[in-house]
Amino acid sequence: MSIKIDKNKCVGCKKCIEVCPGTLICKDEDGKAYIKYPKNCWGCTACLKECKFSAIEYYLGADIGGNGAKLKVLETIDTLDWIITHENNKNTTITTNRKESNKY
Repeated sequence: MSIKIDKNKCVGCKKCIEVCPGTLICKDEDGKAYIKYPKNCWGCTACLKECKFSAIEYYLGADIGGNGAKLKVLETIDTLDWIITHENNKNTTITTNRKESNKY
């Protein structure tokens, strides 16, 4: 499993670089993030959750029904919207309440 970073959306804040436990995300000469070794991505989604600009998408593996689908996160004050873009470009959104999500 791996991620895709959209350089057009990346603002160069480096938060994804700071949270990647595998130190796989680097900064290019323009200050934009990129993943150095995509095949080595652990799939922890730390970078995905940290990116406030929806510049990172996570490829969902076939073992969890992905079949080419990608996941990204949009954050609001109270919620996290987990948006799954299916291979037919239809979206499914799962909204979690930020205050309740770590309750258990």
